[in-house]
Amino acid sequence: MATIYRKSEIPSHLQEFFCPAEIGLEATVDAYVAEMVSVFREVRRVLAEDGVLWLNLGDSYAGGHSGSRDPERWPKQSRNNNGDRMEHARKRPGGGLKPKDLIGVPWRVAFALQADGWWLRSDCVWNKPNAMPESVRDRPTKAHEYVFLLTRSERYAYYGDEVRTPAKESSITRLSQDIDAQGGSDRVPGKTNGAMKAVIRMDKQRGHGRRHEGFNARWDAMSRDEQMALGAQLRTVWTIATSAFKGAHFATFPPALAEICIKSGSQPGDTVLDPFFGAGTVGLVADRLGRDAIGIELNPAYAEMARRRITNDAPLLVGVS
Repeated sequence: MATIYRKSEIPSHLQEFFCPAEIGLEATVDAYVAEMVSVFREVRRVLAEDGVLWLNLGDSYAGGHSGSRDPERWPKQSRNNNGDRMEHARKRPGGGLKPKDLIGVPWRVAFALQADGWWLRSDCVWNKPNAMPESVRDRPTKAHEYVFLLTRSERYAYYGDEVRTPAKESSITRLSQDIDAQGGSDRVPGKTNGAMKAVIRMDKQRGHGRRHEGFNARWDAMSRDEQMALGAQLRTVWTIATSAFKGAHFATFPPALAEICIKSGSQPGDTVLDPFFGAGTVGLVADRLGRDAIGIELNPAYAEMARRRITNDAPLLVGVS
């Protein structure tokens, strides 16, 4: 369990990670949520009418320090060396929260943004296969965070074909067969006297497989790989390992996760905004994908770290400031 400090008690070796006006040092959960709503109200103001917002948030647990007389406090989130946001103790939890309660921060923020006018379109789970072990014994180890898709308008730009996932080899093989070669199940559900029909028809209107005589010549001329090139629609569970950045004392946002958000929500030449820039991963990936990026970072040390990181990744790039 991570330690909570009063601002005046922050050890000198940790002070570089804190700024006086930093979001996450609020006294209560509600105050934190209100700050987030305020920030993203400004984001919505400058967002394109058809723009999208991808929001990643970790969660925390309610707790307390024995003998503490301090009022209820909302803990600042941080990350451990493997990129997981660590759990934080919470002093004298209130607002219906009991010690050890999962606070539900991501959903509280998501619902507050929805109430403030955003369209809440999807909740995706970032599954971390290399999540850090935890010392708790009375609940499962936390190994995921949420990534929400929110939009400014009912109709918006979403480039789903850019983030499709490769089809499995077994699916490609099955769909390449004639319909009669697709065995299906030996029995129809609920029926005892007949076999189940083949699982798919490649041409529902004409009722034959792709190799049937006279079938669409263009389809027949395509290779199996070409037929399955688009792959499957992006699912809502993303298995992405956390990643380290040697220039920082903490793990950074995985570039692979940022890539999904940027590809699906923008096109080359567009501008991506990250209001919590940190070590600049979003800007780094945006540049690699041919987008412009604007990052806002309160901590001067982080801002300089991001500038160096992006410049080193693209030494010929101009306009990094």
